[in-house]
Order: sequence, then structure tokens, then C-alpha cells
Amino acid sequence: MTSSFRSSSSSRYGFAFYSCRYGKNKLQQTLVCCYKSNLQSSALIGKTCSFLPSYSQSSFSSSTRKSQPQENDATARTLHMQVTSTEELKKAVGYKAVDDHIQSGMVVGLGTGSTAYYAVERLGQKIKNGQVVDIVAIPTSTKTEQQAKSWGIPLVTLDTHPALDVAIDGADEVDSQLNLVKGRGGALLREKMVEVEARKLVIIVDESKLVSGLGITGAMPVEVTPFCWKRTMRRLLDIEAFQGCQVSAKLRQENDQIYITDNHNYIVDLFFQKPIPDLMLAARQLIDIVGVVEHGLFLNMADICIVSGKDGIRVIEKK
Repeated sequence: MTSSFRSSSSSRYGFAFYSCRYGKNKLQQTLVCCYKSNLQSSALIGKTCSFLPSYSQSSFSSSTRKSQPQENDATARTLHMQVTSTEELKKAVGYKAVDDHIQSGMVVGLGTGSTAYYAVERLGQKIKNGQVVDIVAIPTSTKTEQQAKSWGIPLVTLDTHPALDVAIDGADEVDSQLNLVKGRGGALLREKMVEVEARKLVIIVDESKLVSGLGITGAMPVEVTPFCWKRTMRRLLDIEAFQGCQVSAKLRQENDQIYITDNHNYIVDLFFQKPIPDLMLAARQLIDIVGVVEHGLFLNMADICIVSGKDGIRVIEKK
């Protein structure tokens, strides 16, 4: 394990970055820690602290702040900087993704969902404040499009801008290889169309989304045509790749009505009692079914995953 440290004379805090490469999956995990600049760096070895965002802590609600720590109490200072609510953790990773990966002149893909919401918000703030310029963005849903317009973010389409510099989005499940389940928010088709064209896909999640195998925490969505959807759903249950997974299927509804996607299709949610063993085979067999428009397996697409948790933020990069 290697470590490096930096501190600024204009700040009372510095950062410690611990990096390690592990296993055959060639993932590099970075733990981001904060510490008092006047402490010995060796005091932090083996400890994980919370991420100190590059933006002002005043952007979080004051209800999460701890009582003022003692001047020489590094542990208390770390707790002081922590964010504890689910929404604040989502906000932290959404803001960090934009701060770290979006620069002036980029074409950006804007994801959909409760975590991606904060990435759109942060980008809108930075455009409004003039911190980034000459940005255009492609939204992955009508909901994201409306939010982006409310911030004055210039929008384009894949027809005019077929190559993206970066896309930022959430995920429903993330495995150790950064394979994903996405689409429980209903935007899987547009998300995949946009994000497959991005040079870099940054995923932002909380630690509850990290899984040992895909398909076990909830629905794996499949977008299907309304025409003969029952026939398509029966075919989904017969897929060879799902044998042994104890799969079941349900047509998605909302407010006692069939859920309609932005593309005027239906969604069949698949549920598994055991993880999908062969993801690539499953992806091929899903898309081969006539009537399937797209599925929620996003394989070999993510490059970086920013993960929030009660102890702070960590970054996982695929190598």
C-alpha cells in the first residue's frame, strides 16, 4: 500500500490518499481522508475518515453538524465534517462527481434518479456562477431534462453530439467489476443510449448499492413493447442464463396504472432469489428476445464509482 499527503498553508486541513490494487479484477480503491495539517501523518495510517468536500460545508443543512470540537482533537474534527443523512450523502457524491470530472468545453451526459439529481444541481450552480463555460449536456429522461432547463443548462441530443466526454449517473446495484443494474427509476433505455457513448462513465451511489452479485436486492428492469407484452414476459422467464436463479416477473405499475416509459413502452421487472451467474450470457439472451427494447444490465461500461457511506467517501476506479 502506498500513501501520499498534501496540505495547504492557507487551510487548517490537508488530505491523505491511500491507494491499493487488489485481486484479479484490477480495481484500484482510493480512500479519501481528512486530517489536521499540524498532526503527524503517521497517526492516520489505517484509519478512514470522512471526505472533506471542495465546496462549502454550508451547502449541507446545519442539523447534521456536531458540536464544535477541541482545537487539537482530530477525531472530533473528522466527525464534525461528516454528513449523516441519506440525502446529504447523495449530495456529497453528486457534487464531488461534477467537481472532479466536468470541465469547461465538455459534452456531458446527465443521469436520472435521486442521486443524479444532485449532479445536475451542482452542474447548474457551476454554470450559473461561471465556474465552467461552453458546456452542453444530454439528459437521459424528461424529468432530468426539466431539471436541467430550470438551471439554464444548455441541452443537445446524440444526433448533433454523438460523442460525450463524460456521463454521471446513479445505479441500483454495483458489483466488484463495476457491472451495474440500472433502470429502477424507469429511464434505462435513454441512460444506456447516452452513457454507452461517453468516454468516461462516473457512477455515484451509497454503499448499500455494492453487491457480491447482480440481481439480488430488487428489480432488474426490462423495457418491452406494449404489443403482446405478456408473451414477451413469458419468454423472459425461460432464459437459459436465469436457470437456478429462481426468477419471477411482474409488469411495473404506478398509481394502479401500467407504468409508461418516456419512450411509451412498458417495463417488466425481474426478481431473482440468487445472483445472475453469467452476466454476459444473460445480456445477450435478453436482447435477443423479440419484443425486448432494452434491459437494465450495464456491463463493462462504468469507469469510476464514487461511493458514500457513514465513514465518508471512497472512489473505485476500473483499470
